[in-house]
Amino acid sequence: MNLFSRPHTPRRTPTVPPRPAAPASPASAPVLLDPALAALTGEWTIDPAHSRIGFSVRHAMVTTVRGSFAEYRSRLYFDGRDPSRSRAEITLSTASVDTGVEQRDAHLTGRDFLDAATHPRMRFQSTAVRLKSPDVYVMTGDLTIRSTTRPVDLELTYIGNVTDPFGYERVGFDGTTTINRMDWGLSYNSRLAEGGAMVSETVRLQFDIAAIRMTPEGG
Repeated sequence: MNLFSRPHTPRRTPTVPPRPAAPASPASAPVLLDPALAALTGEWTIDPAHSRIGFSVRHAMVTTVRGSFAEYRSRLYFDGRDPSRSRAEITLSTASVDTGVEQRDAHLTGRDFLDAATHPRMRFQSTAVRLKSPDVYVMTGDLTIRSTTRPVDLELTYIGNVTDPFGYERVGFDGTTTINRMDWGLSYNSRLAEGGAMVSETVRLQFDIAAIRMTPEGG
């Protein structure tokens, strides 16, 4: 019998059902603004007695030095309905730096760092604000130190609001950002015997803010 004369039945390829399409990733849900914040819309100013505008920097690679600025003026506008319309301006006296050590303060206000005699003011002015999460805002702004202006992003966390026993409306925010001091010309660069820097180039700025609502003129 001729084996090649046998009819040939083609082998069937099993049908594989199509895989269901993977569900599309849902679009990121928009961050919802707390409607209660609308009541906070208006002009505010920082209360220096209950606020701190400060910094921290690594010293000699093993310790952290903390300081603050005792003198500053501010003007804030918070829009609880549309955060993008919020704005802030803070001007600090560079000679008012306080780290708790008089000799160190003199060094910081001298020509190696802030050069307070030539540049008596530091300034932050916001340029944009966006809502990151229900209680967190990112405020972009221009930071000016020693006549050099560069953009920074300040992350602000809303703490809450209250009317104090004297009838003043208060609102609280905590903010922080990190900068490289060399970008602003603070180029002091003493080195340690081990090879590290005496003062880190990285500086963390901290804003612990208690603001009071400003009374409209004539109000």
